[in-house]
Amino acid sequence: MDVLFVADPLASFKIYKDTTFTMMREAQRRGHRVWACEPRDLSWRSGGPVQALVRELQLTGQEPQWFEERSCTTWALHQFGAVIMRKDPPFDSEFFYATHLLGQAEREGARVFNKPAALRDHPEKLAIMECPQFLSPTLVTRSETEVREFHAEHRDIILKPLDGMGGMGIFRVGTEGLNLGAIIETLQRDGAQTIMVQRYLPAIAQGDKRVLVIGGKPVPYALARIPQGGEVRGNLAAGGKGVAQPLTERDLEIATTLGPTLVARGLLLVGLDVIGDCLTEINVTSPTCFREIMDQTGFDVAATFVDALEQALSA
Repeated sequence: MDVLFVADPLASFKIYKDTTFTMMREAQRRGHRVWACEPRDLSWRSGGPVQALVRELQLTGQEPQWFEERSCTTWALHQFGAVIMRKDPPFDSEFFYATHLLGQAEREGARVFNKPAALRDHPEKLAIMECPQFLSPTLVTRSETEVREFHAEHRDIILKPLDGMGGMGIFRVGTEGLNLGAIIETLQRDGAQTIMVQRYLPAIAQGDKRVLVIGGKPVPYALARIPQGGEVRGNLAAGGKGVAQPLTERDLEIATTLGPTLVARGLLLVGLDVIGDCLTEINVTSPTCFREIMDQTGFDVAATFVDALEQALSA
């Protein structure tokens, strides 16, 4: 089977930790042909199918040149057995347009994972609104007054932009309220942008857990991303330390409750972010942490993903 990965530039991959690379490696191990392109390589012309300039890869696994390019050609997306959308956030206008091109490719017969319409319908921070039973107190607003009222009620809060990734733009404001006004102005740009505010969860000291859900079922281990050096953010991109650990009963409750609904919507791979007992985000664009869990526990997350992919294709 030919498998196309729509991803970030290959030169940016850090294969010692890259989840997309582990997917590619497992697909190649099973005899599938691995191809790659970037969203900018997608195109459509009236009367024809959605196509892309694609590169066939032979993985070497040796950095810095971790692949050999076997061919470079233009294919219609429906010619691939599967198309895996792995472009990292931000979910900007170009990402949005790419999902529409991928949606047209689906209408032409392509099998795309995660489903493009589901990517659009599940903004990673706002998707949690569907499951209030798992949340800490949360506010989504443009109003400075509402943010100040929320702070007055909860005293210790986290503020963050809706389009951030890797811990970007996250602020904590404690009881004293220092710099609250400046932080609000920075994030919501004088009322032009909506932000999210959540009650601070002290359990972040034990880690911001990434719970992977593949084919609607939870991976048995989470990666707890533990803040370091006085940071409030546990994200690995912000210097957090990743520690794999078995799912708690609460992690399992959240994952098994949401999993069947998410996979039914075309979300083959989801990354739930859980702090303590509370769900904080539902990540659907390009969830990571495969490699860290695999290296620390021996559980083959990549094989689980390709199993789920092959099963979805045969359904």
